[in-house]
Amino acid sequence: MLAGERQAPTAVELMRSRFTAFATGDRDYLLHSWHPRTRPVELDLDEAMRWYRLDIESTCGGSPFDATGEVVFTAFYRVKGGTAGNLMERSNFERHDGRWVYVDGTITPT
Repeated sequence: MLAGERQAPTAVELMRSRFTAFATGDRDYLLHSWHPRTRPVELDLDEAMRWYRLDIESTCGGSPFDATGEVVFTAFYRVKGGTAGNLMERSNFERHDGRWVYVDGTITPT
């Protein structure tokens, strides 16, 4: 679902494509897939972070027939120099102009 590909049919597929965009540094796709109501003007990505794994923990809604959805995920990263870590987030998605977009998320301590 990255630039030039079809739209994500579900919230979890959009989450997976956004993870790929974070992993590849695709700022344009991340901003495009963000709801205009909550989208930042600029997005600074940490070039030292390498995202390498995404685990979907749970989903609620977010099907092709829903208007909203929630995806709980854990993303794993390494920082240049060898430090590793993970980030767990409960992300909210909505349909906007007929396509799934990321609205916001709450980071959960791991």
